[in-house]
Amino acid sequence: MIDKEYCLSSYMAYRYTYKDGVDYAEGMCHKNFEPIPDDKKTAVKSAREIDEKIQRDFDRLHGKYKKIGILLSGGMDSAVLASYMKPGSYAYTFVSKQSEVFDSDIKRSKEYSEKYGLNQKLIDISFDDYKAFTPIVTKHKCGPVHSIEPQIYKAAKQAQADGVELMIIGDGADYVFGGMDQLLGKDWKYDEFVNRYISLDPELVLTHPKYVYEPFEKYRIGKDDIDFQGFMDDLCTNESYSSYMNAFNASGLPYFDPYEDLVMAEPKDLQRIRNGESKYLIRDLYKMKYPEREVPKKIPMPRPVDMIFKDWTGPTRSEFRKDIPMNKLSGNQKWQLWCAELFLNLTFGND
Repeated sequence: MIDKEYCLSSYMAYRYTYKDGVDYAEGMCHKNFEPIPDDKKTAVKSAREIDEKIQRDFDRLHGKYKKIGILLSGGMDSAVLASYMKPGSYAYTFVSKQSEVFDSDIKRSKEYSEKYGLNQKLIDISFDDYKAFTPIVTKHKCGPVHSIEPQIYKAAKQAQADGVELMIIGDGADYVFGGMDQLLGKDWKYDEFVNRYISLDPELVLTHPKYVYEPFEKYRIGKDDIDFQGFMDDLCTNESYSSYMNAFNASGLPYFDPYEDLVMAEPKDLQRIRNGESKYLIRDLYKMKYPEREVPKKIPMPRPVDMIFKDWTGPTRSEFRKDIPMNKLSGNQKWQLWCAELFLNLTFGND
């Protein structure tokens, strides 16, 4: 089914086209991540069990691949995974001359690399990189992409040049172990969760917005409530996993996330998460690996979009409204508009 307006509305709301079988144009067929069923995952209830499972994974991987790399930020998820890497392995950390968003990542990731003897490489991200690599990942995705995808693609291509055969990532920890603390921080009412979750209201930015709120309706409880954890385990996880999958598949470099095939054996303790212990099992594992350090504060993977798109005046194609309040949008929201317009120009020609 071809429905450009529906796909655009879905991208604005969720940062990807969530519905299979609906695409922007003939000849396009987007593919989303296919999650592993919970009954096929390994259930864990302690840091020790997570450690044992991940160690088995790395024993297998080191036996199969000669050279493995890792995307290493300053956070605890990738820091934990760095502890299983062989000395001399490559660790890739993002930097930007146009923004300070990576500064804390650079300092901590350097210390992690030194502790485990990793060869750290810094991947500089600039607007020129977005302009160079966004067309590649959008073409592969058959749609506009998340702002992390061009920079992941650049890191993957550098890793290939270094002879890396497999990249390790730690994206799944947030979704498996309760890292989305702002979304898990309260029991939401239906309307307020919808307003909190969507990235950009399609009616605010599109000339012909479509209704794309079926995923929320799927988890509505009664009139005013919502199973927000069910929604997050479904659509939120799929959006993030699909972004990493597309960027790596576009580069041709295989990747592996050791957290993806894990599941908590017991329900998430929301009280602990709301009291400041997000991903409490991973926190315990971090303390095992880095007993000399305090657990770092949780930060999303940085993207220098606030600085890069600070003065961008907005899209000009007819698909977008002329009265978009650009001065009220975040860098990530501006990125979405810029990326969507770039994709539309590449696909349908300049408007």
